[in-house]
Amino acid sequence: MSVQKSEPGKGWVFNLNDDDQGIHRKLAEGITTRIFPGAEVMISVVRVEPGTAGKPHSHVEEQWGVLLEGECVRIQGEEEVLMKAGDFWHTPSGVPHTIRTGDSGAVILDIFAPPREEYMKPGEGFADKG
Repeated sequence: MSVQKSEPGKGWVFNLNDDDQGIHRKLAEGITTRIFPGAEVMISVVRVEPGTAGKPHSHVEEQWGVLLEGECVRIQGEEEVLMKAGDFWHTPSGVPHTIRTGDSGAVILDIFAPPREEYMKPGEGFADKG
């Protein structure tokens, strides 16, 4: 079997930096995401502009987040933790959470299980379910 060069957009090959790919959603002012849903799990490539704060929200889906670039403060429940590139976190179902950036923005890879129904189409807002 020969190895092929990757072809983003092929249907099962994607690129984190290709802003044309995925389902686009504006979560809040300064926070955008591109969604890639699967049958059992969904990933979301989130870009947070410098000096931005999301609104606290929660949802029934379990969530993992990986900080790929930048720095941020992850707020979960009553805790605030300074994060740097390479850090990752787990958010159980129903736990209120948000993010805040300072002078640098952030790029985050969020993983949801099961996929969030409201993120299956373009739109705006966090679509929290409490």
